[in-house]
Amino acid sequence: MESIDSDSSGDELAITVEILIQAQANLIAVNEGEEGFKGGSRKGKQPNRERWALEGARRLELDYFVPDCTYDDESFRRRFRMSQKLFIRIADAVAAVNPYFVQRPDATGKVGLTMLQKCTAAIRQLAYGASADSLDEYIRMAESTALKCLIEYCRTVLAVFEGEYLRAPNSQDIARLLESGRKRGFPGMLGSLDCCHWSWKNCPSAWAGQYQGKGKKPTIVLEAVASQDLWIWHAFFGMPGSNNDVNILERSPLFSELYSGRAPEVEFTINNRTYKHGYYLADGIYPKLSTLVQTITAPIGKKRKHFAQMQEAARKDIERAFGVVTSRFAMLKNPARLWNKEDLGTIMRACIVLHNMIIEDERDSHLAEDFIPTNDEDPVNNGSFVQFLENYAQVHDAELHKQLQNDLIEHLWQLKGDEED
Repeated sequence: MESIDSDSSGDELAITVEILIQAQANLIAVNEGEEGFKGGSRKGKQPNRERWALEGARRLELDYFVPDCTYDDESFRRRFRMSQKLFIRIADAVAAVNPYFVQRPDATGKVGLTMLQKCTAAIRQLAYGASADSLDEYIRMAESTALKCLIEYCRTVLAVFEGEYLRAPNSQDIARLLESGRKRGFPGMLGSLDCCHWSWKNCPSAWAGQYQGKGKKPTIVLEAVASQDLWIWHAFFGMPGSNNDVNILERSPLFSELYSGRAPEVEFTINNRTYKHGYYLADGIYPKLSTLVQTITAPIGKKRKHFAQMQEAARKDIERAFGVVTSRFAMLKNPARLWNKEDLGTIMRACIVLHNMIIEDERDSHLAEDFIPTNDEDPVNNGSFVQFLENYAQVHDAELHKQLQNDLIEHLWQLKGDEED
């Protein structure tokens, strides 16, 4: 038995030595520029294609990122959907957190892709909805690498910026939203609420029935709230397309902080009545909640017709926001080609974060004059379960909903009369 064990150990040692010698010979051949080993990193895998990535990186820099670049700022903004300053800011922040975006040599000493190449590949896929393979000729990047850049970029953008650019409004934000709503004739308005669908081309067959909506194709639903400046304050993504807006609202965390007593205080007066909660403009499918104001179907009388016209005009904010996001990031307009639902959610939320960052970057300077100083301390949740039930009942109070709508009808009619006078 001992001789058999020693023979086995000797054979294993000989095989190990042979593998090390072969690996060293391959490395020497690569470093000396010889033809070397023709296989890939494992048996059956093709070797990496020489794409001249450094030349591609240099061409990208000459086109957009040097003082006397080929294309001007307008061309950069059109093709990257944002200013060069914002793009560099995001790229630097992403590279500082995720080492995947740092240019490094591989095991053979060959220098890899640059930060700008990887970030450009991700943005081009989001902006144009292009396939990963189409980036190879310009970015000099393989299809699998381009897809990995997309997912890593979106995940890192969320990790770094989601807490700031996709959050619930704080006290100062609410003060500005209330002032904006007051100027439009809707005191207490916090934004507009609606849903949109993203078609899922590669939805697994086992899920197709669950995700198939009225369009007979699998979709995933996004519920969002947007303000007049098209800033998206709330995004709830992932519900199957077979659900309608009411089902999605029941699962949404939109009113969670209001139920639990953590929402910032909102107080406004309409028609000599004081209300304690803000509201969102919505379409007719939503339930009659005290925090939602819908239009009037087939209104009778001048007052109600005027209210319906004003409500429908103001509610277009969310429709405009959806249109801008999908136009800015064409990947959201085209059917989703990825298989993983979590990756689709990451891409959707990352696009919304980037959308809000672009809005902030391009915001007119005169809006700073509308700043309203407020107490920025977040409310402390001292409520009990009884308080939770009271808040829930108040939100679902149909009588309060009707009273708010009637007060808004009178308020808008009074404003119309004052303008005519």
